[in-house]
Amino acid sequence: MLEIDHDINDLSLADQGNEHIEWAFSEMPVLRTIQERFKRERPLAGARISGCLHITTETANLARTLKAGGAELVLCASNPLSTQDDVAASLVKHHRIPIFAKRGEDNDTYYRHIEKALDHRPQLTMDDGADLVSELHKNRRELLDDMIGGSEETTTGVIRLRAMAADKALKFPVIAVNDAMTKHLFDNRYGTGQSTLDGIIRATNILLAGKTFTVAGYGWCGRGIAMRAKGHGAQVTVTEVDPLRALEAAMDGFRVMPMLEAAACSDFIVTATGDKHVLDKAHFKVIKDGCVIANSGHFNIEINIPALESLAIDKHSPRLHVETYTLADGRQVRLLAEGRLVNLAAAEGHPAAVMDMSFANQALSMAYLWRHGADLENAVLPVPTEIDNQVAQMKLAAMGLTIDTLSAEQLHYQASWQEGT
Repeated sequence: MLEIDHDINDLSLADQGNEHIEWAFSEMPVLRTIQERFKRERPLAGARISGCLHITTETANLARTLKAGGAELVLCASNPLSTQDDVAASLVKHHRIPIFAKRGEDNDTYYRHIEKALDHRPQLTMDDGADLVSELHKNRRELLDDMIGGSEETTTGVIRLRAMAADKALKFPVIAVNDAMTKHLFDNRYGTGQSTLDGIIRATNILLAGKTFTVAGYGWCGRGIAMRAKGHGAQVTVTEVDPLRALEAAMDGFRVMPMLEAAACSDFIVTATGDKHVLDKAHFKVIKDGCVIANSGHFNIEINIPALESLAIDKHSPRLHVETYTLADGRQVRLLAEGRLVNLAAAEGHPAAVMDMSFANQALSMAYLWRHGADLENAVLPVPTEIDNQVAQMKLAAMGLTIDTLSAEQLHYQASWQEGT
């Protein structure tokens, strides 16, 4: 048997990883159905796909589904701390998929792995943060002629891609899987909400009830985090720059204030904005003693860690995934997971049941792009409505739920204007 090219931490973890992959698969009924269909129909036969994704049990099941559909697949990590090493090992050993991902890899290794994924000469890309597409456009432009299309899983990545499109720099169509209704309404809200709290609790083992808990950003991820923190009994504050979202947070029952005020009274602060330096030097100068700070956005730039380093006179790690910074006046700031995605660095990421819908969108979008990508404009495009609706219907069926349908009379009424009061 030919050796599969790879760069992972420990191949001996493969059997354990396979058990974990199968455990997750039992919670992913929609993807199971798609995988069976892909085996029969082979809609991706001959497609070369490179993916820069979190190498988790759920991603492994997406990879298996794409391979079942005929794709030739290579994966690298989209975050240095999100790789599950046993999963990476299983994908190489049991599923014969080239993987370039190591938990804890340094920045040079991270980008070397992206280069290995691009060496596959992809026709389709899957991104979680747009690093793969960005590197392709900046440093591997000779590959653009082979490209048919791509998909993007995150809010952060979609923002970057839209900036590329606005600059006329994007050279192939990319489907914003993140913006599918069956993705952001569920994955971002319920997945991020549960997994972020899971990461914080695992890292700190601090009781949330009665604590002041600030969420920076009230998008769908921020909504989910705020909702779950409230459920734990925390007193939740929201900081925002968007007046409509701030108003919504207030009417959802949360306190709304600027971060400079929130920092002075918060026991926990979690960033979920997709932007840079949401927690900055000015906030560290007034931050409450003992405050736990964490990031749930894709990149580790939401918290200005160099600014925190510049103010600190001491740093030590009292627990795994916790770094305590002591400031000149004796106040302490507790940073989780090096400011990286706390739900993946300190926990296991989103539950499989919610990723089931997100990765169903990914798989169906890949097949759609393979069929239609050559006819699409070079822009950030929505997931086709028929795919979104199909995923929702499949998830309802998997949950044993049925819904009503409109009668002919009701359809006629919706399509007419003559009938009034």
